[in-house]
Amino acid sequence: MAITDWPVKERPREKLLKQGAAALSDAELLAIFLRTGAPGMTAVDLARQLLTQFGGLRPLLSAQMRQFCEGRGLGLAKFAQLQAVLEMSRRHLQESMERGEGITSPALTRQYLLSCLRDQSQEQFCCLFLDSQHRVICFETLFYGTIDAACVYPREVVTRSLQLQAAALILAHNHPSGVAEPSQADERITRRLVEALALVDIRVLDHFVVGDGELVSFAERGLL
Repeated sequence: MAITDWPVKERPREKLLKQGAAALSDAELLAIFLRTGAPGMTAVDLARQLLTQFGGLRPLLSAQMRQFCEGRGLGLAKFAQLQAVLEMSRRHLQESMERGEGITSPALTRQYLLSCLRDQSQEQFCCLFLDSQHRVICFETLFYGTIDAACVYPREVVTRSLQLQAAALILAHNHPSGVAEPSQADERITRRLVEALALVDIRVLDHFVVGDGELVSFAERGLL
C-alpha cells in the first residue's frame, strides 16, 4: 500500500505539519528526507530497512560518502542533500549563539560543539572566539591531527585571537576514540594556552573535550 493510501493522520509529512517534527519516529523523519521508496516498498519501509542496515539514525547521518551511497535508494545526490541539511543545522546553532548580549546558554554551546566535533574521524582542536561581552566572534578549527593526537601551538592561538580582537576563548577538541576523559597531555596544553593568552589579557573560559555524544568541561572539573 502506498503512503498516499494511508489515513492522513498517519502519513509522515501530514503528521509533521500537524503535530511537529518531534512527534515523528526516526523512520518517519527519514522517510520525509527520502521522499520516495523503492520497488515494492514505501518510503517508510525503506527508511526502516536503512536504519537497520546502518544501526540507527546517527550512524546513517555520519556515514562517509562511499558507505552512505551503498544504502538502497541512496546515492550522491542524497549524500549532497544530507550534507547541506547537516551544515544548515550547524549554522543555525552557531547563529543562535551569536544573537543576544552574550553566551547565556551553556546547553546551546555544548550542543553546537557536539554537532561539529563528535563524529569527526580525525582529531581537531578548535576555538570559539568571544568579545569582551562574551558574544561570539567566530568558531574556527586551528589544528588537525591524526586519530590519536593534534599538535597545538599556543603562539598561533594567541596570534589568531589578537587578529580577531578576542577578549575570551572557549577551547574544544575531540577524541575520535569516543572517550571524552581528558588526558594528561590535554591538561598540559590547556595550562600552556591559559598562561600564553593571559599575557595578552585574553581569558580562557573553558576547554571542552568531545567524545561519543558526551563532553567533559575543564571548568567544571576545576582544571582551569
